[in-house]
Amino acid sequence: MNLFETLKNIRRTIHKNPELSNKEFKTANLVEKYLNNLGIKTYRLCKTGVVGILEGAKNNSNNKKTIALRADLDALPIQEENNHSYKSQNDGIMHACGHDGNTTMLLGAAMILAKQKKEFSGKVQFTFQLDEETAGGSKYMIKEGVLSKNKVDCIIGAHVSPWLKTGKIALKYGAMMAGVDEFVIEIKGLLGHGAYPHLSKDSIVAACEFIMSLQTIVSRVINPVEPAVVSVGKIEGGKQYNIIADKVKIVGTVRTFSVKTRELIKKEMIKRLQGICKSYSITYTLNYQILNIPLINDDCIVKLCFESAKQCYGNKNIEMLQNPSMGGEDFAEYLKEIKGAFVYIGTSSNKATSYPWHHAKFDLDEKALVGGAKFLANTAKLFLNK
Repeated sequence: MNLFETLKNIRRTIHKNPELSNKEFKTANLVEKYLNNLGIKTYRLCKTGVVGILEGAKNNSNNKKTIALRADLDALPIQEENNHSYKSQNDGIMHACGHDGNTTMLLGAAMILAKQKKEFSGKVQFTFQLDEETAGGSKYMIKEGVLSKNKVDCIIGAHVSPWLKTGKIALKYGAMMAGVDEFVIEIKGLLGHGAYPHLSKDSIVAACEFIMSLQTIVSRVINPVEPAVVSVGKIEGGKQYNIIADKVKIVGTVRTFSVKTRELIKKEMIKRLQGICKSYSITYTLNYQILNIPLINDDCIVKLCFESAKQCYGNKNIEMLQNPSMGGEDFAEYLKEIKGAFVYIGTSSNKATSYPWHHAKFDLDEKALVGGAKFLANTAKLFLNK
């Protein structure tokens, strides 16, 4: 069986059997099986994180460098709407972000490098991370020694992209993805009959006013040239049509690239909450958490990736991104500790493979998997041999 058929089968197996964050046991077992069959020693971190180590056999005993290649294992709580043969068999769970593709490409890189270990010295660390979707896995892995145990010098992450055509790769110098915060607010009023609103304190009306006021923070408080997003993704409240709700829960996210902007948005959010709740004589609670820091690539490693991409994709198929994304990625935590870079691998070839991340019809062009695997393997060899 050739590499494409092998990777296609792996990806479809993972796609059919998606697992949520911190529950990636079957996926981790599959990864270990393939790595062990290649003669690559493995160990676990955080129960479902898998690390494999491959030592080069080139005659250069002085090379003690280690490069880590990283993929993520977890799926999302989404009901898949595709009808293909490899559709998710787990109700309400789906690989809607392409982590099945990321994992498959990294396994492909391991297959390539295992055959080519006489072509490099030093070590390659294959890092299969748990729990990317809830923004905690990288921190847990770092805490348990994913970077320190093997003294990793550099790390590369690759992610499939439905916004890039198959056969293309995207790189970016500097800031690539935003910092991600989550806020959970509970507005507390007074329960009452819908026919006698004057005898209650309407938490829904106050919540609506607050949500509308949030939109003016970015448009009227933040410098227009400073990237920032405030979005509400969830509202819960009320019991039935004729009861004034006593409490409403609001959940949302803030995306920024600087500590100053993040703090200003939080300050303005609190100011609006206080003012609106005071005017309605109600109270509130706010839980504000920083989930991810901004992802900032190391320029030297981006240059290395560019050199590798030229060899694997050709110069005309490299897209140098000019603007950062407001999406988040916990790969940023690795870059806080060591140098590295994050890249996008194009996986779009038609309408079916062009749905955005986290869509119920997300799918990818499996022909892109071999290219991504070759790029990761080639980048590792370039780093270790230079």
